[in-house]
Parts: sequence; structure tokens; C-alpha cells
Amino acid sequence: MIQLEPRASASRLAAWLSPLAALALTMLGGAALFAMLGIDAWQGLRLFLVEPFNGVYAWGELAVKAVPLVLCAVGLSLCFRANVWNIGAEGQLIAGAIAGGGVALLAGPDTWRGYVVLVMAAGMLGGMLWAALTAWFKDRFGANEMLVSLMLTYVVQLLLGYLVFGPWRDPYGYNFPQSRSFDEAAVLPVLWEGTRAHAGLWLALAATGAAWLFLARSHPGFRLRVTGAAPAAARYAGYSPRQALWTSMLACGALAGLAGIGEVAGPMQRLTTSVSPGYGFAAVIAAFLGRLHPAGALLAGLVMAVLYIGGELAQSRLGLPASIVGVFQGLALALLLLGDTLVRYRIRWRGPAAVAR
Repeated sequence: MIQLEPRASASRLAAWLSPLAALALTMLGGAALFAMLGIDAWQGLRLFLVEPFNGVYAWGELAVKAVPLVLCAVGLSLCFRANVWNIGAEGQLIAGAIAGGGVALLAGPDTWRGYVVLVMAAGMLGGMLWAALTAWFKDRFGANEMLVSLMLTYVVQLLLGYLVFGPWRDPYGYNFPQSRSFDEAAVLPVLWEGTRAHAGLWLALAATGAAWLFLARSHPGFRLRVTGAAPAAARYAGYSPRQALWTSMLACGALAGLAGIGEVAGPMQRLTTSVSPGYGFAAVIAAFLGRLHPAGALLAGLVMAVLYIGGELAQSRLGLPASIVGVFQGLALALLLLGDTLVRYRIRWRGPAAVAR
């Protein structure tokens, strides 16, 4: 009875307005959810729309949440533009935290202040190596990169647990699964006094600009976009899908690894079992909200950060479970996919006679 008919040409304006409509409908859905739970809808939405911007400290927390989301979203945008479906940014983030954290633990009280640069470089290298595993399985055996990257996430989570429960556990940490605190030389400097905002914010902005320049102003970026958009035309032009695979995966791994070490060398200043609350998975939504464009990923990362902060406030002030963040993220993704479908297709209603024919 219902048929989706492809449109002759999709409206670019509608394609860019679709994420905004999805976010607006997500807020309306959240208001309906609060009402069903017996919570004043405006009080609930205020925690998501107003409180994250209420004061300098709140802006600092927004920056802390946005940095890993933006870095992962920008990296995933490169992969998706190359038609490489990397779903394992969460694992690459954790791998970067492990590699950079291991280097950070080598620092002592007398270590030179520039040592933090080596810590960040080690984090990026760790993320790249973990992403390279997925690229190698895809390149060598034709394995599905979605499954491989996702399964490797759970492997690296177990590795992190082994390290903080075992050889890297703080002997003076009252048996908690965490490493000792990093020395000052291995910690990112704070941007604003009285907040937790750190220098990773500048790294996220620089990564966004570099990704835009790569895609829009470089020949390798052009090859990557063509390979993802039109594989047959890319092969005819002599562009290598293998090169696009490795380029996008290594770039995404580096940015995700930078996000991971930015977390442990920034606000956390130690390794724990909970390096990330799911930033790598949320960044998949952010990448699509941002239309796989670096600047869009930056804005979408900020939106997802607002949802994280609003969810934390809803837990502490309204007594809602932690899954409230996942509910809002799921609503946003479902509505975005619905909007994208309506942009590309029109709905045709067919009567019983037409169906019978």
C-alpha cells in the first residue's frame, strides 16, 4: 500500500535542514517522554537546552565533552566519505588512551614540560595501530570492516581492564582499578581557571580545519571523495580503493587516539576502566548529523556534548537513569534517518486495485 519512489533530484537545502528538523523533533520527543514520566516538560528540557550554557564552568564542561566527540566525528567523516564503514572509533579511542597513558606513566617530577607532546603523539600512534588492524583484515582478507572494527573495540576494552586491574594499578589507590595520577609534565594545560577545559580544544579545532583542507583543497582528498562516491569512476581514473581505505582508517585512528589520550591526559589525569562513556559510538551519530563534513562534525559534536551534559543533569536532579542519554541519541539518529529517507524518496500511496495488479 505504501511505496517509496526515488526523487529525480534531492534538494540540497532539504538535506541540510534535515538534521535541524531531526534535533527539533528529538527535543519534542524528549518533552513527551518527560510528560509521560510525570516530569514537567520545560523543567526537563531546560536541563538540555539551558543549563549546559549557564556560566563559565558549564562552558568548560561543554568543551571537555565536545573535544573527543568532535575528534572522533571528524575522523569517522573521512572514513564514511571514502565508503569505509569504520564503527570502531570507540576502540581506537581506548587504544590511544592506553598507548599515550603508558608513555605518560613514564614521566616523573623532573620531566621537562614539553613531554606532553610525546604523550599525545603516542596516543595518536596507538589509535592508528588499532585502526590499521581493521584496514589490514579488510585489505588482506576482504573482511567486513564494520564487524572487525566493532569486535576489536571489545578486545581493547578487555586489554584496558587487564592493565588497570594488574600491572598498571596504583599501589596506593585503595585497590581501585586505576593507574597512578600522571605527573604534571604529562598533563594537558587548563585553558581557563576554575574549569576543566584543556588544550585539547585547540587540537580539535586544528584537526577540523586540517580535515577540511585535506578534503576540499588537496588531490589525495579529492581521490578519497571520488572513491567513496563513485567507485567505478574512481577505478577508471586509476584511483586506488586500497589507498582510500588505508588513508581514511589511519587518519580516523589518529584522531580517535588523540581523543582518547586527551581524555586521560586532560580531565581524568589517570587511566581507569571508564575512559569513555561511549564517545566513539556517539560520534557516528555526530558524523551523520554533520553531513560528513568537518565543519558539520564540529557543530554536531557540540550538540552531542550538550546531550551528554543534559543527561548527567537529568540523572542528578531528576533521578533519571543514565540511559536517558542513549534515548535522546537514538531518537536523533532515527529521526535523521527518517528525514534523509524523505529527502531522497517520496511516499506513494497505492490503492488495493494497484497492489493487486
